[in-house]
Amino acid sequence: MASTTPTRPWIRVAPLALCALAFGASACTPSTPKADSAAPTTVEVVAVTPPAPVVEAPPEPVAPVVTEPPVTAPPVTAPPVTAPPAPVTTQPALMPSVVCMNLQDAQDLIQTAGVFLSLSHDATGQGRRQVNDSNWVVVAQNIPPGTPFGEGEADLAVVKDGEPGTC
Repeated sequence: MASTTPTRPWIRVAPLALCALAFGASACTPSTPKADSAAPTTVEVVAVTPPAPVVEAPPEPVAPVVTEPPVTAPPVTAPPVTAPPAPVTTQPALMPSVVCMNLQDAQDLIQTAGVFLSLSHDATGQGRRQVNDSNWVVVAQNIPPGTPFGEGEADLAVVKDGEPGTC
């Protein structure tokens, strides 16, 4: 059995409603058929779709014509010839006399000579550490005064301030 459901439900709109939508309400008033007319009146329903609005695309931008002067390469010149840097010659540090100075002052004098690392040890053999350098006195140095020396070469023997063996 065939289905009675219409395949286009939008056609099922009443003819007068479609007419009113398409032509305006005054053009669609039903007319009364004349008595002498034997032929039935046929109404044709036409769906009217308003035309799509015309959308103009904006004009494509026109790139300006740029004329540039010809590019010329700069002249090639050789870099200036320079002599290699002269080797840095430093005066060797000379060991100052630091015996009978407190350890802090002795270390400062050694740094002034140009060497920043010097060692120290407890001259009594007890292995005590020199925590507060100004409480210790230098009683001997391993490098004689006026001798060239470098980093970590100077070793100073020290005792606590007021202990026997101080200057």
